[in-house]
Amino acid sequence: MNRPGPQPDPPYIRIVREIRRRIAAGELRAGDRVPSTREITRQWGVAMATATKVLTTLRQEGLVRALPGVGTVVHVPEPSRPAVRRLEGRGGPEGGEGRVGEQDLTRERIVRAGVAIADAEGLAALSMRRIAAELDVATMSLYRHVGGKDELVTLMVDTAFGDSAPPESSPEGWRERLELAARMHWALYRRHPWLAQVMSFTRPLLSRNALVHSEWLMRALDGLGLRPNIVLHTAMTVISYVHGIAVNLEREALAQQETGVTDEEWLEALDPTFAGILASGDFPTFAGIVTHPESDFDLDTLFEFGLERMLDGLAVLIER
Repeated sequence: MNRPGPQPDPPYIRIVREIRRRIAAGELRAGDRVPSTREITRQWGVAMATATKVLTTLRQEGLVRALPGVGTVVHVPEPSRPAVRRLEGRGGPEGGEGRVGEQDLTRERIVRAGVAIADAEGLAALSMRRIAAELDVATMSLYRHVGGKDELVTLMVDTAFGDSAPPESSPEGWRERLELAARMHWALYRRHPWLAQVMSFTRPLLSRNALVHSEWLMRALDGLGLRPNIVLHTAMTVISYVHGIAVNLEREALAQQETGVTDEEWLEALDPTFAGILASGDFPTFAGIVTHPESDFDLDTLFEFGLERMLDGLAVLIER
């Protein structure tokens, strides 16, 4: 009776082995981009699901990590991890190696490390254990400075808003002041995509620096003769509008991290299916609009369009 011979490795294993070899040989160095899922499908002729599994396996092995706006890169070993480098750049010890001994551990260092992790990998990657690993300290030592993850997130929010304090002076007109406030919030959410996921307007976090922003915005409406309730609702409308679009930022960044595929590349991959739907004739209005050469849509253009329309609407109320 013939015994079956050894089965060939699945395609994703062979690709993982090849990329692992390139890293070990120095062909791909720390911080270099590894092939994206789209590049893997083209180079090895595999499906997108297989390419995604390749990057997931490499990430689980600790050989690569995803960076927002960059893609999937070879993991930078200690002590040059991106999160720690960002931490050093914002108050870390001069000339230090990025490791924080327990005797030097402070609440500020813990919070900055948390912000750096959430910025790079999303809020889901944040944990006390992960921060301890980044700072090279025992996990329990963190609790001498921070009560737990909930308190940590509140401190991270306060730090993010504190780093983007409103200007001392403001434009003359109410519309210019509201527009500046909206743009400051949009830039803040762009800088910290996770921030919109934790902001609430019915149960707000107790952040002094966030209140500084709200105070600045409400002061922009002071002296217009508006009733207090109108001032409150106007300010919350502006803040809520920006927040409503910003909740998509982290999802967009994480989707790109997980797949290594940009939004544009993702749409290109859908072209055949999408073209078939448009050609069916079932959606003539939609097809005519999205295929028009002037059509351009992303979160930034959506923010700009909605901001102008919202201010136009508030002008009717304020100038009445």
